[in-house]
Amino acid sequence: MPDFTIQHDGASIPGYLAEPATDAPKGGMIVIQEWWGLTPDIKEIADRYAAEGYLAFAPDLYHGQVANEPDEARKYAMAMERQVAAQEIDTAIAWMKAERGIGKVGCVGYCMGGGLTLGAAIRPTSNVDAVHVYYGGGMPSEDVLSTIRVPVLGSYGAEDKGIPKEQVDTLRATLGRSGVPNDITLYEGAEHSFFNDTRPAYHPEAAEDSWQKSLAWFEKYLAS
Repeated sequence: MPDFTIQHDGASIPGYLAEPATDAPKGGMIVIQEWWGLTPDIKEIADRYAAEGYLAFAPDLYHGQVANEPDEARKYAMAMERQVAAQEIDTAIAWMKAERGIGKVGCVGYCMGGGLTLGAAIRPTSNVDAVHVYYGGGMPSEDVLSTIRVPVLGSYGAEDKGIPKEQVDTLRATLGRSGVPNDITLYEGAEHSFFNDTRPAYHPEAAEDSWQKSLAWFEKYLAS
């Protein structure tokens, strides 16, 4: 699938578009990058969702920059304006609904993208319909989490040194008290970035289980 630029409401959002084989997608999917940028593995994830029947778009939040080393990735992540990234995600969702006629759109993100995905769930302006957060750091406060109203699937590694178990438990408990559909899993033996098969932390069992959960989650909340 080719690189693609969304044109909507006066904005241009570069990224990667993966089209499903069917003319009637079961839903839309926004795939949000790790701090490395729009790398081949993120494009492959978009392709995987397209193969399942979703119109999938991975916005290039670094606008052409891709990091190979952690220091470089940290620099790009710090330079990225979060508000601009949020607007680009919201615009991508709006484009799918308005221009492509997609009824419901989900969002899945990894690492930095996990935090941005949770942000989309918090933001009413995103109009997202369901999310899957993979080890998104910078957990918001309980007060902020309590404002979420869309279904949240969460996948975290028990060995992730950057995201304490207590934060994951807080997310689960807060969503539960709010009556928000949620399924928050802490995978034993898995570290941060366990879904990325190009990194040393890749955990095949956790990756496969979280993928199957993701398919079931979005089938329920987007396609049904």
